[in-house]
Amino acid sequence: MTFNITIVAVVILLGILFLLIEIFLLPGISIAGIAGALLIVGGIVYAYLYLGTAAGNITLFSSGIVLGGAFIWLLRSKSLRKIALDTEIKESVDNSDLKKIQPGDTGVTLSRLNPIGRVLINDVVVEGKTANGELLGTDVPIKALRVDSHQVVVIENN
Repeated sequence: MTFNITIVAVVILLGILFLLIEIFLLPGISIAGIAGALLIVGGIVYAYLYLGTAAGNITLFSSGIVLGGAFIWLLRSKSLRKIALDTEIKESVDNSDLKKIQPGDTGVTLSRLNPIGRVLINDVVVEGKTANGELLGTDVPIKALRVDSHQVVVIENN
């Protein structure tokens, strides 16, 4: 009986370890997560089969408590802060050139607009997007319809 309890405890603890590794270190569905789930379920089933219903219920309940406690402990521990990205981005993209462009200004495409590419309007090179998703080749005359915060919406200027 002591041998069966040891087997159940080791199998479930290994399963919890694999699940925590899966959640915190190897996100996604991988071998560690599948192995962890199978080990936990296998340990609980083993407890029901070889130790009885009462021991199986206790194993099921205690496995949930240990898994939840380990999860919360790992979330609160400082070990995850060492691998977490905590850099703040304080810079922004300079879009001041877009202020030089007004709706109705004309220019030319510098690259293929498929539907986004580079355009030259008022001697300013910016990102342009076609208004209706059409494809425009290089060196096609264009007209600005509107200026967004990061690009100019254009149409072909016939």
